[in-house]
Amino acid sequence: MENKMIAKKILISASAAAMAFAPVAASAAPVAVERSSASAKDTSELGGAGLIIAILAGIAVVAGVIIAADDDDDTPVSV
Repeated sequence: MENKMIAKKILISASAAAMAFAPVAASAAPVAVERSSASAKDTSELGGAGLIIAILAGIAVVAGVIIAADDDDDTPVSV
């Protein structure tokens, strides 16, 4: 049981460090990409795809909050 707690703390610490250092690494990376604009012919025909993705993401967040906040009475293993 204690090993799981230690592993959990290590994973949480590693993910926090990754989130903290990711923007620094991204800003320090050299950029060798040349930007060009796309003509109107080359644009995507999926007009509302961004809106659909945003709605699905919102639904996923709400579902996650509901699942996390549900009031089920789980009894602990170690009583």
